Amino acid sequence: MRLTALALSAGLLVASQASAAATSATAELKGADGKTLGTATLTEAPHGVLLRIEAKGLTPGWHGLHFHEKGDCGAPDFKSAGAHVHTTTAVVHGLLNPDGNDNGDLPNLFAAADGSATAELFSPLVSLNGAGGRPALLDADGSSIVVHASPDDYKTQPIGGAGARVACGVVK
Repeated sequence: MRLTALALSAGLLVASQASAAATSATAELKGADGKTLGTATLTEAPHGVLLRIEAKGLTPGWHGLHFHEKGDCGAPDFKSAGAHVHTTTAVVHGLLNPDGNDNGDLPNLFAAADGSATAELFSPLVSLNGAGGRPALLDADGSSIVVHASPDDYKTQPIGGAGARVACGVVK
């Protein structure tokens, strides 16, 4: 009886920890040289994900920002992160595109003159664990957050003209 209670307690502890892990995640943003440029914190919300980014060392101005489909940020070009997170195979990019189905789309990130950027964004297009039928950022192959060199125009295919990938962080 005592062994059963101990096993049950251990199981509840593990379940409790797994449940807590499912409500938030982080990503360490790194540049092509491997240096840390900042962090992103993701929090599961009832109808999407709240994303908070704090970064430094970016080129001043606007930068495209997207959730990418794989949890792999192989430098120097971060192409291993794959395409944007999406639910269908015929992906149409763009928050301003009426046919858009690209769940990885996010608003642009602005870096100040000193290269620092801080933002809080909400995406109703994804979930950490697939809630509401939205793509899960913490699925079997993971996901990443990618900062691009140029702003996203929210229409042009396939990435809104956002250009090269300049920073990447694996969502964990």
